[in-house]
Amino acid sequence: MPDQTAFLAPPAMMPPADQDATLGLAAFQAMDRMREALSGHLTGGISPGSLALAGFDWAFHLAQAPGKRAELLWKAGRKTSRLMTWLLSSAMDPKTPPAIRPLPGDARFRHEGWQQLPFAALAQAFLLGQQWLHNVTREVPGVMKHHEDVVSFVAKQWLDVFSPSNNPLTNPEVLARTWQTGGMNLWQGWQNWAEDALRLMNHQPPPGAEAFRPGETVAVTPGTVVFRNHLIELIQYAPSTGQVRPEPVLIVPAWIMKYYILDLSPENSLIRWLVSQGFTVFAISWRNPGPEDRDLTLEDYRREGVLAALDAVEAIVPGARVHATGYCLGGTLLSIAAAAMGAAAGDRLASLTLFAAQVDFTEPGELALFIDPSQMHLLDSMMWNRGYLSDDQMAGAFQLLRSNDLVWSRVIHDYLMGQRRPMTDLMAWNADSTRMPWRMHSEYLQRLYLDNELAAGRFMVDGRPAALQNIRIPVFAVGTERDHVAPWTSVYKFHQFTDTDVTFVLTSGGHNAGIVSPPGHPRRHYRIGTRPDDGALISAPDWQAAHDPVEGSWWLAWGDWLAAQSGPLDAPPALGAPDKGLPPLADAPGSYVFQR
Repeated sequence: MPDQTAFLAPPAMMPPADQDATLGLAAFQAMDRMREALSGHLTGGISPGSLALAGFDWAFHLAQAPGKRAELLWKAGRKTSRLMTWLLSSAMDPKTPPAIRPLPGDARFRHEGWQQLPFAALAQAFLLGQQWLHNVTREVPGVMKHHEDVVSFVAKQWLDVFSPSNNPLTNPEVLARTWQTGGMNLWQGWQNWAEDALRLMNHQPPPGAEAFRPGETVAVTPGTVVFRNHLIELIQYAPSTGQVRPEPVLIVPAWIMKYYILDLSPENSLIRWLVSQGFTVFAISWRNPGPEDRDLTLEDYRREGVLAALDAVEAIVPGARVHATGYCLGGTLLSIAAAAMGAAAGDRLASLTLFAAQVDFTEPGELALFIDPSQMHLLDSMMWNRGYLSDDQMAGAFQLLRSNDLVWSRVIHDYLMGQRRPMTDLMAWNADSTRMPWRMHSEYLQRLYLDNELAAGRFMVDGRPAALQNIRIPVFAVGTERDHVAPWTSVYKFHQFTDTDVTFVLTSGGHNAGIVSPPGHPRRHYRIGTRPDDGALISAPDWQAAHDPVEGSWWLAWGDWLAAQSGPLDAPPALGAPDKGLPPLADAPGSYVFQR
């Protein structure tokens, strides 16, 4: 049973009468939290209150808007007319252009069978209905923007259930496959579903993930754990060149992910590539917290994570400033740490690199759908009950955000077509998830997502605001074009809060695939531009229009940028510093990466 008074002031510091009142209040609050936690388990971590408030706001204002309702009737008539006109035209000329095309990234109707009647008619009717439903849920006068986003999202999820692509009787690709195999694809799909269901119940990884085990096929870049505390293991990687740059690189990954997203298979490993470019690389491997870690705070992660690692790196490579690099939440935490250093940041850090990391959360992307006071209360209660946010609670939200890619495409391919998608190192890593402590994640959501304290200059560290304007070292920031977690326009906002040189890269791909973009990978491109400390700030769309795409991997541009911020090549440092209490403890990837 969790400590029901953990979130209140210590009763021992109060008079006896106040202690009794506090304990009584704690009992009442614990009742509410336990009920809310049970509700969250039944709803998959989605707040019914949040959905109800959004639905009522939308329905009430739509009922009060006769003009909007008339507009919807008019648009419904127009779309019906477009569909009927297209049907008559395509019946006479099969090459008639479609009345509507899928949205960018929607691959459900790419198969050539969808270009033939009657399947083309089903697809066109669905897409026109999807467009009309968007009109229904958007621009209703008086509706709060967040509620509008929630209603639109929920409506789209329900509509996707009835997509003709998800029905084996209306999907031409599935019908053709069934005819070719004599129905064996459905039998194989049933076996695939049964295997997946059994693995899910037994908390096992998806089929094929066992081929990507850290230390064997992924996370195999040679290195040594040189520091360990309760929160982190610090890995120092062995040099692969005769000489290295004097400034080491410290990588701070997000604690929501295993660090080896940046050390996948050798051909996809950013860390291995960075070492091959003549850099001494250190990486943090975060502990996977359990119930006993429920009271770890965001400040603990700053002190025992970023600062502890930085102290160890400086002891091993004395006198050298560090190229600090943060990924996602790790980049946000690193920005807080650098801002809190103030003027001292320039003495310790040579540069700051941020991969898909936000410092302003006014436009945090689709995850904002799950962040409001009602949803926050439910998540907080679930975390309070367990002591952490579990991987299964997070997985549901991410799958909903990309249901076509992560849910329905799998239903069609694995279960209806009966064909397993080959497992990749990135997919296997994605299934190797972690947890987050209650108090730390609660603080993160409240202070950054809801209150946006960092961008507002109200995020306090040691009694002083961590002002981003204090970051005066060169910055390299990377955003990805199809990022649903940290939209690139939000990452770009880093320009607004600093008066330093900022080199910004916009790369193809999503939140993870855009970062794991090794040289030689086909169909990759990026845009890059630098704003000097005295340069004018332009909007994100104007920046994108002003910078042409460059074919290839942005890793090469980053390597050149790091080299330009570094000194001449020199002999590599030793692994660890036994004379300073930092002896080699274990070979990479260490032990924390295996915690379940």
